Formats: sequence, structure tokens, C-alpha cells
Amino acid sequence: MTHLVSLPVILPLLAAGLCLVFGRSASAQRIISIVVLSTTVTIAAILLYRADQYGPQVVHVGGWPAQLGISLVADRLSALMLLVSSVVTLIVLLYSLGQGISEFGRETPLSVFHPTYLVLSAGVSNAFLSADLFNLFVGFEILLAASYVLITLGGTESRIRSGTTYIVVSLLSSVIFLIGIASVYAATGTTNFADLSGKMADVAPSVQLILQLLLLTAFAIKAAVFPLSSWLPDSYPTAPAPVTAVFAGLLTKVGVYAIIRIQTLIFPDSPLNDLLLWVALATMVVGILGAVAQSDIKRMLSFTLVSHIGYMIFGIALGTDLGLSGAIFYVAHHITIQTTLFLVTGLIELRGGSTALDKLGGLAKASPLLAVMFFIPAMNLAGIPPLSGFLGKLALVEAGTGQPGWLSTVVVVGAIVTSLLTLYAVARAWNRAFWQPRSVDASEVDEFGALYSGHADTQSSPSGQGRGVAVEAYAVDERLPRAMVLPTLALVAVGVGLTLAAGPLFALTSHAAVELHERTPYIQAVLGVSP
Repeated sequence: MTHLVSLPVILPLLAAGLCLVFGRSASAQRIISIVVLSTTVTIAAILLYRADQYGPQVVHVGGWPAQLGISLVADRLSALMLLVSSVVTLIVLLYSLGQGISEFGRETPLSVFHPTYLVLSAGVSNAFLSADLFNLFVGFEILLAASYVLITLGGTESRIRSGTTYIVVSLLSSVIFLIGIASVYAATGTTNFADLSGKMADVAPSVQLILQLLLLTAFAIKAAVFPLSSWLPDSYPTAPAPVTAVFAGLLTKVGVYAIIRIQTLIFPDSPLNDLLLWVALATMVVGILGAVAQSDIKRMLSFTLVSHIGYMIFGIALGTDLGLSGAIFYVAHHITIQTTLFLVTGLIELRGGSTALDKLGGLAKASPLLAVMFFIPAMNLAGIPPLSGFLGKLALVEAGTGQPGWLSTVVVVGAIVTSLLTLYAVARAWNRAFWQPRSVDASEVDEFGALYSGHADTQSSPSGQGRGVAVEAYAVDERLPRAMVLPTLALVAVGVGLTLAAGPLFALTSHAAVELHERTPYIQAVLGVSP
């Protein structure tokens, strides 16, 4: 069954080629994409089961030894990340199909979107399954090429501008990563993770520190860790809703995954844990302060995305089994919840015409289902008991308070404050978009009178110049496209499912954390020898 490990990479790439062949057939593209990504979800579930029951699943591509060739490994960590990312990728695809049909018609092929999206899926899978630094670099570059196409879909000025920022920052991180790979190979003669775990111990501590800083810097840019995160809030919000959702859910987590892998496998006795604790604290606090200051839902969510990366770095920096288990649990939680919120935001934009809070209002009355779909993942993101966000944060807080020294306690306090400010940010967005009446300029009364139902009261503007109208609700006869609502509901259900399955999931992440710290199962599976 180990041959299954390579299929999540190979199948989407083959499907991307088929989508190009059937570029004029919208139905063929949809069928190919859905079938392949559904198959990937099934394979990921099988790999997670086998990794949990029988240990890491390894395939050596072409039969070459691990030190010379390309190896793909599905251990508990990578298989869990692969499963969660595959589920999210499939659901976002279904959402994007609904959006494309409602905007362009059922028979209009999106000839660029489908192959690019499938290449993105292959890149994510390759990054999670890679067993060496260079193949991980290849996975990142596949992601970069595909994501640049997706982020600039439509060719608008704002998307080209944000795409340019994204590509420049990504290329910078890739250059740093490539320098790190070359330096690691020069110092050890290998780039294989399992091989490096033994050979890195023979490298001088000062050289180890330089190598670790190079790799961490590259991955921190990709994960949007402060102070290397300023590019993200300006890049993601301008993309189409499904693109923003999959970017927010997956791309930064690939960087977090890479940090977990090198910190546990290559640099297990890291001298930089205290530095990572400070970085985690700064990422949480600065990110959430940025979110509180926003008046647009997309930008607010982009800043919360940055902020909550800090929770994951916190768990990694603690270096304990509980801390790492909490970080892995939180990665799985955050992929699902952040993606859901961006999908819901796409529906809000479709229903309300904007994501700016000062242009929204009354959506709870116009679309109660939309209100529920936003409320559940928003409260989960804020960490309201007993949802999975609360459980993940509770594990991290418990791990932090169990550590000696004052620094971890300071980060715990920062994590609690960040959670409270997250609740404030999402509650404010909920109140303004769904409960408060929508205010418009007096000059727009006639236009909005035709579009909206409910009474309108003339109010003075804050500046005292002109008058405004408070619109109570949108027209109730408008309906959101079912093909977009159903995938969003499915992802909301997945988020709730993480809460219901928190016990087994925590057991899995705990086993994954122990396996990562032991290192022996991974090394034996890849090299066939003990460390």
C-alpha cells in the first residue's frame, strides 16, 4: 500500500493536463477536478489510518536510496495535514464551481482555473509528503507558480498589484530557502530529513545556528510570522473568494509544517526556542491589534490569520509533547475555520455587495442562514467553549503554564489577550454586518428604496454634512446560490466535527508529537536504520 503515498502528488498533476486537453468543456473540467480531488481525500484518509496503525508510510521514487533520490513519507503529522488540506481543497473547489456557474453560466469553461488549482493541490501535497529539503523547495515553487496565477485571476489592477507583492516576497523567501539548502548540503553532504537528523550533530554549533536561522527565516516568510508578515493583509483580500479561502487555509500552514519538521527532526535541541517564544508573542499581539483596527471583513480576517499563526509557533517553541500536540491540533483547526470564514465572506460580498462594514447591515434578517454560517466559525476562531478553537488554545495554555520560567507565562497571557481581542473583532463584525441597520447617503435613497425593504430613517452624518439613511434589511426574496451555500455549510459542519471528534483527534496529535520527538520511527522508515 506504500505506493499510495505518491498519488496525492501525481493524480492532480495528471488531472491538470487533462483539464488543459478538455479546456473547451466546462462539464469535463468539473468532473475531472471533482473526481481527482475526491480520490485524493480518500487516499489521504487511508494513509492517515496506515500511518497511525503501522508507522510512517514511505515510497522511494524510482527505487533510489533515500540519500540519493526523492522519498515521500506519510507519518501521522504529514498524513493528518494531507487529509485536512485535501478536504478543504475539495470543498473550496465545489464552492468555486458554484460561483463560476452563477457568474458566467453552466457552459462557460474556466480553462485556466481548473488546471492551476489542481497544480496548487499537487504542490501542497508534495510539500507535506516531502522527505528532503530540496523536494520541499520544489513543492513551494509549485505553490508559488500556481498561486500567482490564481491571485491575479481577472487581471484587475488591484489583483495585479497584490500579486506582484506576493510574488516578490515569495521569491525572496525562495532565494533564502535555496541558500539554506545549499549551505546545509555543503555542511552535511545531504538534504534528506532522516539523514540530516544524524549528520547535523557532527556540524559545529555555530554553523548549525546559521543553518537553522536561514531555514527558519525562509519558512517564517511563507508562514507570515511577524515581523515578516506585512505582505499578507495586502495580498489576500483582493483575490476571488475561493482563492483567498484556500490561500488563507493552506499556504501559510505549509510554512508552519516546515518549521515543525525541521525543529523536531533536524534541530531537536534548538537554542532558538526562546526567540521563537518572543516571535510567537509578537505575531499574536501585533496581528490581532491590526485586526481590531480594520473596517473590512476580509482585511480583518487576514490580520487574524497572521495573529493565530502565533499560537502554532508558541506550541512549537515550547518543545514539549503537549505543546507540539496542541500546535498540530491548532493547525488542523485553523485550516478549517479560516477557510470557512473566507468562504462565508464571499457570500456576504455577494449578498451585501461589499465586505466593508460601513456598507453592510441588516443581513441577519435578510439571510438568517448566512448569519449562522458566519457566527459558528467566528466563535470557533475566538475560542468560545466548547468549540475546537477553545480546546486547542486550552492545550497550548496548559503546556505554557507547565513550563518553568517567566517567558512562557508572558506568552500565555498574550495568548489569552489575543483570544479576547479576537472575540471583540469578530463580534464587532457580526454586529455591524448582521444586526445593525445599513446606512447609506441621502442621495441614494431612491436607488436603495427600490432594492431594499424595511423603513428608512434619515440621520445626521457624523460630520454634520448631509444626511444618511438607515436601511433595516435587504430584500428577502433574494437567494444565495445553492451551489455556493452547500459547500460552505459542509465546511462549517467539518469545523463542528473537529469539536465532536476532539478526543480522538487529540489522541492522534499526541501520538504524532511523541513520534516527532522520538524521531526513531521516521528515521527507521526512511533509512532503515536507527539514529
